[in-house]
Amino acid sequence: MGKQTVKIFDTSLRDGEQVPGCKLNTSQKVIIAQKLEDLGVDVIEAGFPVSSPGDFNSVVEISKIIKNTTVCALSRAVENDIKIAGEALKYAKLPRIHTGIGTSDSHIKYKFNSTRDKIIESGYNAVKYAKTFVEDVEFYAEDAGRTDNEFLAKVCEKMIEAGATVLNIPDTTGYCLPEEYGEKIKYLFENVKNIDKAIISCHCHNDLGLATANSIAGITNGARQIECTINGIGERAGNTSLEEVVMIMKQHENLNLDTNINTKLLYETSKLVSESMGMFVQPNKAIVGANAFAHSSGIHQDGVIKNRETYEIIDPYDVGVNKSSIILTARSGRSALAYRAKLVGFDLSKDELDLVYPEFLKFADSNKSVLDKDIPKIINNIL
Repeated sequence: MGKQTVKIFDTSLRDGEQVPGCKLNTSQKVIIAQKLEDLGVDVIEAGFPVSSPGDFNSVVEISKIIKNTTVCALSRAVENDIKIAGEALKYAKLPRIHTGIGTSDSHIKYKFNSTRDKIIESGYNAVKYAKTFVEDVEFYAEDAGRTDNEFLAKVCEKMIEAGATVLNIPDTTGYCLPEEYGEKIKYLFENVKNIDKAIISCHCHNDLGLATANSIAGITNGARQIECTINGIGERAGNTSLEEVVMIMKQHENLNLDTNINTKLLYETSKLVSESMGMFVQPNKAIVGANAFAHSSGIHQDGVIKNRETYEIIDPYDVGVNKSSIILTARSGRSALAYRAKLVGFDLSKDELDLVYPEFLKFADSNKSVLDKDIPKIINNIL
């Protein structure tokens, strides 16, 4: 049986942009949206149109230029929100309205001062109204991670009855453990009678560092859409990282799941988003961090020089990185020094290497790293 496709819903321009200091203007959003379409994402959440004239305009302009990817606009379960979202999407080739409401007891009591029945009624009416603007309607059950499973199943059943095509099950506060989130998705498949009429979507936050793990637990239990952001940007500790979930599916073929993402564009897309938002990517960030394919330990360097797969499970070319990096430091061994020396024109014999290596260590001990320009000086000092 062929691999099943998991849709990638990118919310970098909506949830990702909610990070303080990361506001983008419309032209920046359009450029990123085009790059996301090139990357192969299935859905671009372009903004929250009712929130500001700028967000409304960004959704309009993105809708005009995106041809093959679904363009999605967020709304609350409020009639005016939905109306404005529908208007913003009028040029979209593949429009989607993403509407919803909080379903946890905490949200129902403290945020809405409401009841479970009224929450279901509000959600049902919102989906019905959204269907008058677009055919593709996604419903989010905010704080589903802390929502009682039995009530959540009831909510999902009613929203599908109202016409929802996608059901978003957010771990809004990043609270769930992977097994808990996976069991929640499994429970819905087993207890929502019309579940076959909608796609289940994972939207996980990273407050406990579990967003990626929870999203993978979701898809292994039947979810077929992951909501994520480039570089894992997002409110508080961020969202599920797009590049991480995509490469997990690519590397673990036993999952029998894949995406439509052109992984060779991951690194340049990461750089574009980072530079546009002024959000630096931490060097040890998986897949796209500066050190993701860098090696400074002598043992690791020796292994990678002999065969890259000894310490790298991903070929850097697969994510758009030119090559692995052998970084010379005081922890580097002879093989790494010989390798880097050869790259700058010095093919050292074993005896020459034995002479140069102590001098190299002295230099490395007083510097964070040894650069290409330093190598000739070290060698010439001895030879």
